[in-house]
Amino acid sequence: MRFIKDLTEGERVNDVYLCRKKQSALTKAGKPYESLTLQDKTGTLDAKIWEPGSMGIDDFDEMDYIFVTGDVTSFQGANQLNIKRVRVAQEGEYVAGDYLPCSEKDVDQMYEELLGIIATVKAPYMRQLLDSFFGDTDFAKQFKFHSAAKSVHHGFVGGLLEHTLSVTKNCVFFAQMYPMLNRDLLVTAAIFHDIGKLNELSPFPQNDYTDEGQLLGHIMIGAQRVQERIVTIPDFPAVRARELVHCILAHHGELEYGSPKKPAIAEAVALSFADNLDAKMETMKEALDNVAMNDVKWQGFNRLFESNIRRTSPESQ
Repeated sequence: MRFIKDLTEGERVNDVYLCRKKQSALTKAGKPYESLTLQDKTGTLDAKIWEPGSMGIDDFDEMDYIFVTGDVTSFQGANQLNIKRVRVAQEGEYVAGDYLPCSEKDVDQMYEELLGIIATVKAPYMRQLLDSFFGDTDFAKQFKFHSAAKSVHHGFVGGLLEHTLSVTKNCVFFAQMYPMLNRDLLVTAAIFHDIGKLNELSPFPQNDYTDEGQLLGHIMIGAQRVQERIVTIPDFPAVRARELVHCILAHHGELEYGSPKKPAIAEAVALSFADNLDAKMETMKEALDNVAMNDVKWQGFNRLFESNIRRTSPESQ
């Protein structure tokens, strides 16, 4: 297929894209047209259907994969697709992974690595809790596919798994560095800390906030899911259950960042730093992804870092 980033002005397109948005509008002369946003894993493209009632323009909806025929033009310095024909794509005409932003890492390998860390948890009640989620085939499929955010960081297929694994590995390191930390509690909390995002965000291709997500948020949802599962495990220590749920509730570190509680135990402090570290590093990576490796020009003010940012200079400089 022709990816959006590779399209050039004057090119004729015959290919499948995801219709991210569809809106009916009127020209200044009062003539109806359709305005679309097409998407693949390389980006988005503005598209227009100037003759929506003409032959060859079939019915379709937002979030459909559509087969389009059209010409690439330029409007205000950006590519735009002038669509001549469109229909809903048939199964087998496209591979969903070509239209969704995906982790650069192997999802199955990451999940196996996470399972390997779970196998090192010694407390039997913690292992049973972890296995009840991550040992379930349907849960594993959902967890591997989900993103960790609508935007900001890890907003791609496999993003939730990639972020969870990174935070967990940070916590494994913290437990080695600081013997006061209860490793089983910290690692278990790290693995569960963002589980609520499975309910907060709809799966791709939508990847948008659900009603539950808007009303409760992933921190509260995650704490509830874990608590509900804990009560099904006989003899799960009540104090440890409260500590685990506290870590989930406090993992954003500050009330103004969405945590209903500030960290009150050492493991919650460590988890909040591990989560913030991975989120910040991925955010910086994503901000600089389209900047050439040897480009050390200042990129301008970044609202997420509240600072002007640039790439680190290479060794030769």
